[in-house]
Amino acid sequence: MTATELTSLQENVLPKVERILENKVSLNEKLFAICETLQDNVEHFDWVGFYIADPEVEQQLKLGPFVGEPTNHTIIPYGKGICGQVALSHKTFVSQDVASEENYLSCSPSVKSEIVVPILKDGNFVAQIDIDSKVKNSISEEKKELLEEICILLSNEF
Repeated sequence: MTATELTSLQENVLPKVERILENKVSLNEKLFAICETLQDNVEHFDWVGFYIADPEVEQQLKLGPFVGEPTNHTIIPYGKGICGQVALSHKTFVSQDVASEENYLSCSPSVKSEIVVPILKDGNFVAQIDIDSKVKNSISEEKKELLEEICILLSNEF
């Protein structure tokens, strides 16, 4: 992806996300609309979803709104898989080839790459966005930067 493509992503996707966040709807409705926006506007974002820190069970992620194929991974303990790893590290994780990851939890054999970006509120982990792609090496630095910006905006919603 070139600088022009990044500018295009930022000019097209960020304003859409900002408009979604301005809506007077529930957090889940906002998250779902963001999932749809990312899947519809960013190439190779085949599954887009949120995992949220479970308020009832410590150290556990609960699947929130998503778009794409259904997944069996509706509950993930912290530390398990890439999502669980990000819940502990609070750092974005990109895998350009999930088959090379020892701790990858397979949702579908068609997934080839993944990015997970944490959402922090006041330095505390509250949720994450998880994106799967059916194409290896499809998570560019520009896409990573876009998602990190979106997660910063989302931190105010939790």
